Amino acid sequence: MKERRKRNMSRTGLLFMSCLLMLCGCTQITGFMENTEVSGREVESLAAEKEDDTVLLGGMPVGIYMETDGVLVLDTEKMTGMDGKEYTPAQGVVSSGDYITEVNHQKIEGKKQLMDLVEHLDGEKVLLTVRHENTILEKKLTPVQISKGKYRLGIWVRDNVQGLGTITFLTKNNRFAALGHGIHDIDTSTLLTIKRGTLYRTSIQKVQKGSKGNPGTMEGIIVYNRFHRLGVIEKNTDAGIYGELNSDRSWIGEEVPIQVAKKEEIKTGEARIRCYIDGEVKEYTICITQIDKESDQVNKGMVIQVTDTELLEKTGGIIQGMSGSPIIQNGKLIGAVTHVFVQDSTKGYGIFIENMLKEEES
Repeated sequence: MKERRKRNMSRTGLLFMSCLLMLCGCTQITGFMENTEVSGREVESLAAEKEDDTVLLGGMPVGIYMETDGVLVLDTEKMTGMDGKEYTPAQGVVSSGDYITEVNHQKIEGKKQLMDLVEHLDGEKVLLTVRHENTILEKKLTPVQISKGKYRLGIWVRDNVQGLGTITFLTKNNRFAALGHGIHDIDTSTLLTIKRGTLYRTSIQKVQKGSKGNPGTMEGIIVYNRFHRLGVIEKNTDAGIYGELNSDRSWIGEEVPIQVAKKEEIKTGEARIRCYIDGEVKEYTICITQIDKESDQVNKGMVIQVTDTELLEKTGGIIQGMSGSPIIQNGKLIGAVTHVFVQDSTKGYGIFIENMLKEEES
């Protein structure tokens, strides 16, 4: 069984990394309240409604580390055995996107444990417990001896993913929502099923400007230790990642409460996005060009276009790492940036905030 060394990243120490493509999905082709005079009872009712519909505004970048629930199968491969013959022991047995959870009924926690178990095989058939979509299956295969005392299964695997993203909002219960889209495996394109995940502080070091056919990226440093942990990631969904923050919220800076809007309130026209560029969280102008309230893709309800000259000069538009950046219109939080158009980095998709709130509350 081979590993891709270029993907092996240590969880300790400093890691200088570019935000992974999966943290900002790509698609081939992004106020004022009227004063009304009301009675005392109505004021009390409106105040309660406002509190229930208020969250804390995001826009802060975070580092993301997630471990898969089982070892994810990326692909199978052909190998040459010790006898000089070619073998494909896993072909037709496991598929890209499967998760290996046990070997010979022994639960495995990660790819290192899987590799250690394979190293001690003696050529007998191996029983793999595999989760294929929502079905648990048992699969048998015969390992290949590649040298004296060494066996391989002919499977490429992964057990974690790292990258950068943006917080969309925080709740009064110290919970968070980020990204606005799910984290998919870059090789299999499947939504990752996670066992655990962690948010970390990140220091953005560089912004690579986007251009036609080449979306830009944020590059940053993530320190994977307990002093830099911000919270735990509990679920990875098509509408973003969700979890609970630590009690220390000093990294947030100024806490900005904002009301959330229903999708029926959203209009085409001017809006703003809030994101971290040049060392500060700041708002930039955009235009909502299309709204699809009946979209069959939960994270593609709006088409947006960056119009802010300052942001266009710095980033070329939407870049990888901006996923989750809040979208604000008429003083309310209406959604988050989710995707960039590869052929036009000034444009992308946004998710309705209603969809993220629904997922966070579920």
